[in-house]
Amino acid sequence: MAGELTILKLGGSVLTKKDRPLTVNLAAMRRLAREIKNAGTRSLLIIHGGGSFGHPLAKRYRIMEGLKDESQIIGFSRVHRAMMELNAAVVDALLEEGLPALPVSPSSFASTEGGELRSLETDLLTKYLRMGLLPVLYGDVVLDSKKGFSILSGDQLVSKLAIELRSRLIVIGVDVDGLFSSDPKEDAGAKLFRRISLKNLDRVKLKPSKNIDVTGGMPFKVKELSKVVEKGRQVLLVNALTPRRIYKALLGEEVIGTVIDP
Repeated sequence: MAGELTILKLGGSVLTKKDRPLTVNLAAMRRLAREIKNAGTRSLLIIHGGGSFGHPLAKRYRIMEGLKDESQIIGFSRVHRAMMELNAAVVDALLEEGLPALPVSPSSFASTEGGELRSLETDLLTKYLRMGLLPVLYGDVVLDSKKGFSILSGDQLVSKLAIELRSRLIVIGVDVDGLFSSDPKEDAGAKLFRRISLKNLDRVKLKPSKNIDVTGGMPFKVKELSKVVEKGRQVLLVNALTPRRIYKALLGEEVIGTVIDP
């Protein structure tokens, strides 16, 4: 499988209405499923974020703080259930396009230590991929050896799996065109970096999301992706809300976005 696998991360800001709790962006979800189908990627693993399903509940129950009191235990279950619901919607959209999507719950095979991903069993994922299935994972609540429990973000999964499964291509679908010199949602003159090296990432002005994002938004995302780039991989960030960007990225065609180089 080495050199064959593509990992596609779809942000929660793309798949959900982040200002409306527990609401999917169905039009975007269905379009992306069609683009993935039409790209015809042979060995593909999809990971998605939580958006308005995971983040508000995780914040309400202070999941990132770890287990402090019993009132949070029901929150652990509710966050997981909400993410399962979003995951089911993503899987359904892919199945409707005839793709053999398979929901995979990270809490069943991964755990953290102080919020850092430590244990990750990949044997089943490898077998699913070899069989021709399309595993669909997501940011999830998991057990933590120091904190009791924590959140394992989709970006942490991307960085770990990209390294361990030696993926050939890592595509990150976000709600902006890539990395900018300033926040493009606030500064019309923000410059898009079409290509940037790891050592020059300090030129990118990263700000946390204004939406509820318990995992730290773009700064945390870039921190995690840097771990992949340090291993010699390229990472491509594209705007998944713009039609055909994900399609072109999966095909390896030139597309508006940001390539992060080693």
